Amino acid sequence: MRVFILLMLFSLPTLTWAKACVITSKSENLSVTLCQQNRNIPEQMFKDGFCQPQLKGQEVSVKHVDLCPKESYGVCRNAKVGGVAYTYDIHYYGVASDAVFLKAACETQHQGTWVTR
Repeated sequence: MRVFILLMLFSLPTLTWAKACVITSKSENLSVTLCQQNRNIPEQMFKDGFCQPQLKGQEVSVKHVDLCPKESYGVCRNAKVGGVAYTYDIHYYGVASDAVFLKAACETQHQGTWVTR
């Protein structure tokens, strides 16, 4: 279930140059946190689209920050957004064993580069 939610969050677009948003999704038994660091997405698009996930049955909170917290266990660098030239980095926090699934999604789905921290 956690991997599914991470993959769902991972597939969402993200939105301010040199800005980021920390997204936490909670359900009855699960809490997932990631941070999307903007690289070149127009500011308003990043803020209003990428940082506003709609996950049915999940309580989602979003906090806008200048930079993603450094405590992540992995980062998908230069993740691409659906056929356009926009890119962003996705930082993952929580259960490091999820990295196996997230690395594959990063490299295939988003044509990014996985970095383990």
